[in-house]
This record gives sequence, structure tokens and C-alpha cells, in this order.
Amino acid sequence: MDKLRYPPPGSAPATLMVPLEYQSVKPVMSLIQYDAHRFEERIIENIDQLLPCLESEKVSWININGLGDVDLFKQLAAHFRIHQLALEDILNLGQRPKVDEYDQQLFIVLDMAYETRKHEVTFEQISIVLTDHIVITVQERPGDVLDPVRQRLRDAAGNARFLRADYLAYALIDSVVDQYFPIIESLGASIDDFQQSILNQPTRERVNELHTFRRLIARIRRAICPHRDVLNRLMRDESGIISGRTRPYLRDCYDNTVVMLDMLETFRDATANFMDLYLSSIGIRTNEIIRVLTLISCIFIPLTFIAGIYGMNFDPKASPLNMPELEWPFGYLFAICLMMAVAGAMILYFKRKKWL
Repeated sequence: MDKLRYPPPGSAPATLMVPLEYQSVKPVMSLIQYDAHRFEERIIENIDQLLPCLESEKVSWININGLGDVDLFKQLAAHFRIHQLALEDILNLGQRPKVDEYDQQLFIVLDMAYETRKHEVTFEQISIVLTDHIVITVQERPGDVLDPVRQRLRDAAGNARFLRADYLAYALIDSVVDQYFPIIESLGASIDDFQQSILNQPTRERVNELHTFRRLIARIRRAICPHRDVLNRLMRDESGIISGRTRPYLRDCYDNTVVMLDMLETFRDATANFMDLYLSSIGIRTNEIIRVLTLISCIFIPLTFIAGIYGMNFDPKASPLNMPELEWPFGYLFAICLMMAVAGAMILYFKRKKWL
């Protein structure tokens, strides 16, 4: 379960608290500026170095990796008029994806997901401040899913270099949302393999894997559902920051979230049936074992009866009715052959009844 982060109860609104694990991490700030003809990309050391670089006629993308410098964020908020509540949400991780409207600004929170080298899914909060010609993104740590957007800007591919900052914000949102597709497809393939394994090997480890699948499905669904709401809100934006040319692209991204939710709903229904499948497999396997053991017992019960009879050792000299086979030279072979004949007859009978 995700770790919840929140300020102490009773704290004043807009209290800025850097998460403990990020307090020693110095933020790294980069700037990308572009228009239809020019593109510039650079690393920025501090706010004083950033402000002279901004040009009002270009679209500016300021990206910050790391949350360990509260003073940097305060300076950023003071210059770009970022609301204190938005600044608090940037530092308080675990926010639900959402859109907040402030004075000539949109504040967007997204839940970014990507697979690590160990094939584990990592979730990270990314915050976006959108103005008329500036986009500010804040991430928890270096590494993201936004490199395709950066490359398109460098190559002047697509529409990114020819539209306003709202299209850049759409491209960032679309990159975050699209990254869920390979994760969901990989999850679907794993579920298909798991279905076969739970039929062949219905062990306790399969139950643990099943719970892992269900937790991951719930976590991804908990991220995509509010993303759908974010896109729906942006499509109906009335602040004027989202232009009419960008709305169709947002609608396409919205459709992708609907497709993902349908896929996750299918996976959730499938995993819900897997427990019944597991219990059925366990029942079938148990019945098979009991059937085999029962047949073995049925074969050896008459053999045990014969062995018990000949193990009583009544003296044949005392009476001719007292087990004369004990003095017969072929008595041992007779007993063995009798046992084998009885066992063979029972095996043939079981096969005829198709119990074997």
C-alpha cells in the first residue's frame, strides 16, 4: 500500500514540508525554450540564472527534478505567482491526480508510472503549472517518461513547436498516460501465463501472486480513473488557457484512459474468478489424490486379509482342518499367487469401470 504523507494535524494551510527521503536531494532545474524556428535547452543553477533567460515570445518549459530545496520553490512561486496551496500540493506527495484553477494558471497533478529494470512498477507524482506561455513541471526524482516529448521538440516533429504552451502540457499528459499502455499489456500477458500455471500448479505461491496482481490492478486503476477526470476537466476548461486547437488532442487522450479502464476491468474480473479456479483446482487435485489412495487401499485390503489368514499359524497336526497348507511344499507360492491373482482381478475390474 502507498505510504500516505500529510502535514501534522492542526497545521496552517499551505504549510511547506519536504518529504523526509528527499530532504538531502538538491533539485536539478532545466529549461527548454522554443518557437517555430528556434530551440534552446540548458541546465539552470538557480532562480537568478533562470529569470534573465525567459523570453515572452517563446514557450518555456521549466523542469525540476527533486524536492529538497524549499527556498527554491518559494522563489519560484513568488516570481510565477504560484498559489501557496498549489505549492503545498507539489511538496506533499501522494496527491490524487487533479486540476486546480488559479489566477490565469492551471495546476495539474499526475501519477506517473514506469517499469524498473527489475520489472517492478514505480509510481511517482508529477506536478504541472500551466500559464499562457510557460509550463513548469516538478518531479520527485530524476528519470521520467517525458523523453519522447523532449526529442520531438528537439527534432521539430509534430505540432509541438508550432502551438502554444497548452499543447506542450497536453503532450506531457499524453506521455504520462500512454506509459500505462505497455504496463497494462505486460500485466495482461502475465495474467494469461498465471491462469495456465494456476491450473497446472495450484500452490500457495500462486495465491500470493494472485494478490500481487489484484493490488497492482487496483493501484493502476486508482491512478487512471482520476486521470480521466483531469482530461475531462481540461476539455471543458473555461479559463481560456486551453485553446480550441488543443481540445481534440485532449479528447483523444481521454479516449485512451477509457480503453485502459476497460482493460483493467476485464483483468479485475478475471482475477476475481481466479480464486474460484484455484479452489476448484485444489479440489480436483485433492479428489485425484484421494481416488488413487482409495484404489490402492482397495487393492491391498484383500491382500492383507489373505496375509492375516495365513499368519494365524494354527497347528495342522492338531486337526486336519487347521490350515493344511502350512505343511504343503508349495504353500508359500500358492499364497503369493493367490494374492497376485486377487490384485490383478481388482485392477482389471477398476479399469473396466474406468476408475484407473
